Amino acid sequence: MSFPGAKAGSHGAGDRPKGPRVRAATWSHRETLDFLALWGEEGIQAQLNRCHRNADVYQWISERMAEKGYSRDEDQCRTKGKDLKKSYKQAKLQEGPARQRCRFFHELEAILGGGRGGRSGTAASQWCQVVVKEEQESDPDLDPDPEKDSSDVEPPPASSLAAASSSSSSQTVEPLLRPRVIKEETSPPPDEGEGEEGKDRGFRGGGGACFTFPAEVTRRDCLGIPQPGEREEPQRGGGPEQEEEGAPPGNPRPAFGRKAFSRPRSLLSTREKLAQLRNRRKRPRDDRFDELIRDIRTHFRERERLFQGLWEEEKAQREKDRRHWVAEIAWIREMWAKSQKEREATAAGEDKQTNGPRHIEEENLNRNLSKKIEGMTPKDTGVQEPLLLKSWLESHGHSFGHFVDGKWLKPDGRETYSIKNPTSGELLATTLQGSREDVNAAVNAATKAYATWTQLPGYVRARHLYNVARTIQKHQRLLSLLESLDSGKLIREARDTDLPLVVRHFYHHAGWAQLMDVEMKDWKPLGVVAALIPRNFSLLTLTWKVCPALAMGNTVVLKPASSTRLAALFLAEVCSQAGLPPGVLNVITGDSGLGEALATHPGIDKVAFAGSAQVGRSLRRATAGTGKKLSLQLGGKLPFIVFDSADLDSAVDGLVDAIWLNQGQVHSAGSQLLLQESIAKDFIQRLKHRMGQLRLGDSLDKAVDMVALADEKQRDAIECLVEAARAEGAEIFQAKASLPSNGLFYPPTLITGVHTTSRCIREEIFGPVLVLLTFRTAKEALALGNSTPYGMVASVWTETLPLALEVARSLQVGTVWINGHNMLDAASAFGGYKESGFGRDGGKEGLYEYVRPIWENRPQPCTLDLKNKTFATSQGSVLPPVTAENRVPCSVTREPEGKIPSVDRTYKLYYGGAQKRPDSMSSRAVLDHAGKVIAFVADGNIKDIRNAVEAAHKAAPGWSKQSAHTRAQILYYLAENLEVRRAEMASQLKVLTGAQEEAALREVDLSVQRLFYWAAYSDKYGGVVQETSLYGASLLFREPLGVVGIACPDEQPLLSFVSLLAPAIIRGNCVVIIPSERYPLLTLDFYQVLDTSDVPGGVVNIISGNRDQLSRGLAEHQDVQAVWYFGSKEGSALVEWASAGNLKRTWVNCGAEERCWANPQEGAGEEFLYQATQCKSVWMPMGDIFAN
Repeated sequence: MSFPGAKAGSHGAGDRPKGPRVRAATWSHRETLDFLALWGEEGIQAQLNRCHRNADVYQWISERMAEKGYSRDEDQCRTKGKDLKKSYKQAKLQEGPARQRCRFFHELEAILGGGRGGRSGTAASQWCQVVVKEEQESDPDLDPDPEKDSSDVEPPPASSLAAASSSSSSQTVEPLLRPRVIKEETSPPPDEGEGEEGKDRGFRGGGGACFTFPAEVTRRDCLGIPQPGEREEPQRGGGPEQEEEGAPPGNPRPAFGRKAFSRPRSLLSTREKLAQLRNRRKRPRDDRFDELIRDIRTHFRERERLFQGLWEEEKAQREKDRRHWVAEIAWIREMWAKSQKEREATAAGEDKQTNGPRHIEEENLNRNLSKKIEGMTPKDTGVQEPLLLKSWLESHGHSFGHFVDGKWLKPDGRETYSIKNPTSGELLATTLQGSREDVNAAVNAATKAYATWTQLPGYVRARHLYNVARTIQKHQRLLSLLESLDSGKLIREARDTDLPLVVRHFYHHAGWAQLMDVEMKDWKPLGVVAALIPRNFSLLTLTWKVCPALAMGNTVVLKPASSTRLAALFLAEVCSQAGLPPGVLNVITGDSGLGEALATHPGIDKVAFAGSAQVGRSLRRATAGTGKKLSLQLGGKLPFIVFDSADLDSAVDGLVDAIWLNQGQVHSAGSQLLLQESIAKDFIQRLKHRMGQLRLGDSLDKAVDMVALADEKQRDAIECLVEAARAEGAEIFQAKASLPSNGLFYPPTLITGVHTTSRCIREEIFGPVLVLLTFRTAKEALALGNSTPYGMVASVWTETLPLALEVARSLQVGTVWINGHNMLDAASAFGGYKESGFGRDGGKEGLYEYVRPIWENRPQPCTLDLKNKTFATSQGSVLPPVTAENRVPCSVTREPEGKIPSVDRTYKLYYGGAQKRPDSMSSRAVLDHAGKVIAFVADGNIKDIRNAVEAAHKAAPGWSKQSAHTRAQILYYLAENLEVRRAEMASQLKVLTGAQEEAALREVDLSVQRLFYWAAYSDKYGGVVQETSLYGASLLFREPLGVVGIACPDEQPLLSFVSLLAPAIIRGNCVVIIPSERYPLLTLDFYQVLDTSDVPGGVVNIISGNRDQLSRGLAEHQDVQAVWYFGSKEGSALVEWASAGNLKRTWVNCGAEERCWANPQEGAGEEFLYQATQCKSVWMPMGDIFAN
């Protein structure tokens, strides 16, 4: 049946030319929605909107549309889609659901119809067809009255349709315009004469349905005209001619055309004009869309069933994991109760009241809980894994020796040491107390393995490290339990933090082993490395030392802490199982005396230590002058800075992880809280509330926050410092609610109301104690943060990024975490400033600690009978007598003509940008190559060194903040002025050293070239972005050391002076430089070049005199950050020994005279840049848009 209103004589659908269909390859998301909306399928549109992220659904719909032959026009898609959405939105907001559809589709046909013109047969008009049909399964959203029988619904007269359309906006007839769906029976076959026209003619052919108006509403009703007898039913299935023949005479066929309206077109409303257009823009139905809609709905139902099935499986798996976790906790509690019972049985008669009635109550509770959980679910391998630890201990008889040369070594006559669980006191195993014979055996095995290990290609060493990482992953659960029971660490920290980092380090350094020939081609391994590991973070710290050493081709002798030996022994066994060659990794156990014996062994080339500052100083003095490379990772008071712009709740949680992680016994603990005054009261309130929620208990309990301390001695030391703070007037807050009655537990403690001079501020407590100070401005916060002599890590909490970055750059620490704490990765350098040690672990920066330049030979070990306390304490220089026959000329270049006496030349000291007379008021003679006195220079002393260091510190802040471009321009200017004095400098070199003129000119030219070389590096070595696993940015800044003391050699005096001076100042350091002791005149003339080259005063300070005495003053000075010494063996040993005072970095040559300063690799290598900078890692997490 055709929709009433078809105009007589108008072209039917069959008259349209059939153009070729263009198959669309792809459909965009918006075009797909617009297309489906055109066909009125709101259910499909809702499904698409709900699943708009499923790209496969859209691809599938696009393919289905292409199969059906629908094409698109991009311009029409955009324009008509926009009009469609606007019309649909207005209809949805203003009308009810039923009336909305009728009105929407009528207006949609008028807006999007293609007309009857020449474009009626194009692909665009076919795209815009509007059909509303009903499937066999009724949709309540698409069918307003699905239960209404088709015989009960009558189509309205044509006049009523026109009148209803023309007055659809009228409020009086609004209830009468609700559409109904007329279900149509299957049409009979069309007549033979109709052909294809008969099939396509009409709007309602087939078993479809169309929206009509109620039969009671007529045009005359709407206009107030009485109705004559009109035909109730329109004809079905016929064309326009048949409809006109069947109409009553004198009553023309009503329609929505223009002639149906009594008013002229200029007076018609928009609704009436749209009604006129609807009469001309009807489109034939298309059965192909029925199949498309069914397929889409079927596809969505299948996806819903699939998602429902996946969700049921996920819920079942979660329930299974929960049951497994409950069973494992029950088993652990049962084992703990059993061990406590056995311990009571063995200790019967000694102290029957040790555990008290509370232990018996807990044991009964655990037993009852185990009975309840028993039978809930069978124990799987995840629950039985603690038994593997027990079986591993039993396989060794709970007794372990050393692991040397790939096998267990148990020499006779050794004392034993018991390893106990720090929480329960349960005996885990016994280990040996090694001796010097054991040290010799381990070092010999490592030396033997080094000969073959270092010759392996990097690819082979990478495969070994990769296999070790894989093997650790197989035993990751067992290692985490062993680490927890061995060191008292929480099981969740060992499992979720330490072990993944251990595996990550082995994988990361396997890559560096592969790339050593490319990235580290100018370096070679050191030899045998001694690694001394502390108790806290024992497994992770062990990995920090072992991985880079093995990757660079070294072998390792490892000595773990006395109380944490099992994890190191098991890791050595795992490495052996992974196929690591024997002797590459050796583990010996013993007390602190064994560690000192290992560090001082002549076969050791490198000592890597992590521990306390006191032991670090002892190691620095013990290894002085031996040629061993040393890296120290020490602790200290570390600031945790919270500004008023921070997220306070996040800062409180971060503070809990910072200080009470591992009971505060870590080198990265933020034990000093710096809080802005405006938020102090609120923050302290939140912090105390959070402290009250901390739980203390067994390390194997996953719900516990803190466990017991290492030993009773440590608890007594913490208690002593807390009581000292109480005596000074500080306020002490301790959360003792959850403190167990037995065990070495100490409650979380907060100390407030202290001063910067308090003992608890100056000394490291190394426990779960937090000390609070307040500040008002950011400058005050920086002053407080940098006032401590330590500088390992710091945390900055603020939502203002510029403030966070500025504070991070200004803090004198090795690692800064912004809005976080304890973020670590194998690709990020980790180490300290000042008295927190030197050297880095992780990333490429950590590799330099285990290599030496490829041209450098291993220093020969020697024993010096040197009294460091008295060596080089006096000037030790005797002035030679000056006779009339051996007078001192005032100029080394020419004599004045005639008998006029020459003007005396006085060589003074140079510091603070000016020439100064020496404090000793004395001079020292300078001899030429023939032994003739040619000049006298100022003889500096310790007082002059202090003055020069003070001048350097005044200039350091401004010089380090100068842009790299400015520093480079000053160095270029130095080279320019030095070249102007080329002939003069060459003449002095010739007279002083006896060199040939050509060699002297070449040394001056190389000095100019060296200045140009280091000027080019001014903006090429500032830092990198570290590729860590953090969702955020991890930045590496290479910062200046501060004040560097330099003692120059006698070889090639001008070139060596320039080669040491230029890299130090180009990286932002200020220097106090001691020129060559034999040939200082060239350096003292150089300050005239400095004055004419815009070098700021205090950046370069020159003190002439006795090299060893002045070097001692630099090494003992507390405000000098590094000392470079190139002189005798005794002087090198003295500098290293004296530097232990503030643990400054040293670079000495151990008396070797093999360096050729003219060689670019030896006189201007990467080693100079490494020694002139220190690394700072800044972590900036993200997560505002996407989760971190």
